[in-house]
Amino acid sequence: MARTPIKDFYGRVIGFLDDQGSQIVATDFYGRRLGHYDKSRNKTFDFYGRLVCEGDGTSGLIMSAQQYPH
Repeated sequence: MARTPIKDFYGRVIGFLDDQGSQIVATDFYGRRLGHYDKSRNKTFDFYGRLVCEGDGTSGLIMSAQQYPH
């Protein structure tokens, strides 16, 4: 499992992408799960399981969470 930090414009870590083989899980800085990308279906889903987009949109989930914190 590879973990990739996602940084904002100022170089601060705002989240992580965890490659777990069949999917990529997006988490915020505090480790809260934001959603995942299913590689076999080529679709990204949010925390609630709703379809967000086709393709890998996990970085967008992290950026959205940064804009609108929980």
